[in-house]
Amino acid sequence: MTFFDVTQSLFGGFALTCLIFVFTLVVAIPLGMVIAFGLMSKFKPLKYLLKVFVWIIRGIPLMLQIFIVYFAPGILNDGVNFWNEVDKWFYFNFGVDAGGAFIAVLISFIINYACYFAVIFKGGIEGISRGQNEAGLVLGMTKRQIFRHIVLFQVIKKITPPMSNEIITLVKDTALANSIGVVETILAAKNFATTFPPLIWPIFYSGVFYLVFVGLLTLLFGFLEKKMAFYKE
Repeated sequence: MTFFDVTQSLFGGFALTCLIFVFTLVVAIPLGMVIAFGLMSKFKPLKYLLKVFVWIIRGIPLMLQIFIVYFAPGILNDGVNFWNEVDKWFYFNFGVDAGGAFIAVLISFIINYACYFAVIFKGGIEGISRGQNEAGLVLGMTKRQIFRHIVLFQVIKKITPPMSNEIITLVKDTALANSIGVVETILAAKNFATTFPPLIWPIFYSGVFYLVFVGLLTLLFGFLEKKMAFYKE
């Protein structure tokens, strides 16, 4: 097994890592914003229901949430796991392994990160002085105009550091997908340990992929923070 063969296999796993990362962000960010507005709602039943939901999601390890999403349907359906059936459908129709597991992982990640993002969004919005809203109303602006032209960019500046931390954590959390058989970067590397002769070094080599990905994101977020530095507190 050559270095090139190992690298090619890890790139295949890294492609799934990137898919989990992208799909999670694309769905979790807008969903998190919706949850954030629900947490700030004046309708108390909705507000407290979401508070409890967010508290539960943030209090349970992500790996356990993946297990719940993937295995609970089988427990509730006399041992017939819905995701296993989805796995078979993907395999026989598209030749894709663990298609159901991949979807279960996406659902788990989206729900988990939407709750974390919601708390960040809520803190950013509530951190803006009410005086700025009142000043906008005095100037004849609507609440939507105030949010768009005055509040929004200040909120983005406030939430960029915590959001960047969560997004970088998401990159590393994608490795949890292998817990139910999704062949992301780490599992692609671990599979070499079962070959003959077994290869251990690909597991350590897989860390390079994460380091490069996280490094690029760190540079990107650093650039964004500098761009928004003109929004002084």
